[in-house]
Amino acid sequence: MTDTSDARKIGRRTVLAAAGGAAAALTVGAAAPPRDADGTRNTAAAVCTLTTEMTQGPYYLDGALVRADITEGKPGIPLKLALTVVDAGCAPLPGALVELWHADALGEYSGFVGANGHQEPDDRTFLRGGVLTDSGGVARFTTVYPGWYRGRCAHIHVKVHTGVTVTADGHFTGGSTVHTGQLFFTETVTAAVAKVSPYSANTVPRTTLAQDSIYDDRGAVSGLLGLTALGGSASSGYTGTLTLGVPG
Repeated sequence: MTDTSDARKIGRRTVLAAAGGAAAALTVGAAAPPRDADGTRNTAAAVCTLTTEMTQGPYYLDGALVRADITEGKPGIPLKLALTVVDAGCAPLPGALVELWHADALGEYSGFVGANGHQEPDDRTFLRGGVLTDSGGVARFTTVYPGWYRGRCAHIHVKVHTGVTVTADGHFTGGSTVHTGQLFFTETVTAAVAKVSPYSANTVPRTTLAQDSIYDDRGAVSGLLGLTALGGSASSGYTGTLTLGVPG
């Protein structure tokens, strides 16, 4: 099922801050702006581009568990993610909840198993979860490299929430959603992953990054992860990093 319900991306948002009539550009992912003598961020010295808003897609479910490891035993190539959340002034945003959900190696989402042609038990929670950012604005996840389904390249959905309450049963409630986007993968890496079991058993034609209807070829600002191999082969896994610029 293709993410076309909200058409393409919702649109790019930018925040401009001027100092003395001039503005200086600061790329998302760069160092935060310096602090003034009183300790506050001198946000007027920077212009921050916020991460592109994109469609939520049809596979979102409320009530995700707050947990760093979202694999639930799903087979696949290991993927370690470190996602840094910064506000409009490029300062790290601690205490925000970063929520992820994505398909398994065969392109199936929990809660919707069978949509990509594979039948299996479905408990509605695998490869879904959220993590609160630490004092440096970083949320770390352990998962597996996502598979693909008809019409879409390999990707991970992401939401950033502020002001949430973590409940006693390990879920979260309340708060506000300040970003909805998607994370993407370099095509050469996905092509290598596709040759490895269990991904090689996914017989659905693979849509490349360049062919995808959602990704707009704008790199990190549109969710393209920086990937580092964990070993000498694709099966060893990858780390993925990205800075998410959100309003705030």
